[in-house]
Amino acid sequence: MTTDAPITLLIVDDHPVVRNGLRGMFESAPDFTVLGEASNGVEAVGLATTLDPDVVLMDLRMPGGGGVDAIAELTRRRSRAKILVLTTYDTDSDTLPAIEAGATGYLLKDAPRDELFTAVRAAAQGRTVLSPTVASRLVSAVRTPGNEPLSAREREVLALVAKGTSNREIARVLFISEATVKTHLTHLYGKLGVKDRAAAVATAYQRGILS
Repeated sequence: MTTDAPITLLIVDDHPVVRNGLRGMFESAPDFTVLGEASNGVEAVGLATTLDPDVVLMDLRMPGGGGVDAIAELTRRRSRAKILVLTTYDTDSDTLPAIEAGATGYLLKDAPRDELFTAVRAAAQGRTVLSPTVASRLVSAVRTPGNEPLSAREREVLALVAKGTSNREIARVLFISEATVKTHLTHLYGKLGVKDRAAAVATAYQRGILS
């Protein structure tokens, strides 16, 4: 990307009003070009692969395919696009999985217009961008390793593991790839401080995560 070329964007959000608002905002500035829009994570992966944007603005919680799985898949495919999460959620169960999956930055939807523009420019250059509340949460998580809460998807995977479900069957039930299941398992092992499925289930019952 040259300094004179506009930054190309893919906007991913399940709300048409939000997508339209973001498109209008970015198209009002000469140094941005919106290449397309997606309403869920599955569409986002397909369009990002086809359109090859510089930056993907990614919402997280979307029917038909969430943002974290999409980020993980684009990372697996070694997509050139930088992924900037733009969401209303700033809990640990949202921020940590998104960043672990490969997001370049994480902003909240109440960010001012100029802050959002600055963040997209920074993301396009490969710089990490975090809203202040997210940054403080990450610092807290680093200072207290092993205490991060499991994400909703990790809890779903863990519950199925507790029933003796195989990775392949978990992938089928949750409509995700087997590789994504393994990624979730790796993350929840780290959060629980265990090394295998049996220990994860036992620890989860001890901590009241499973009941």
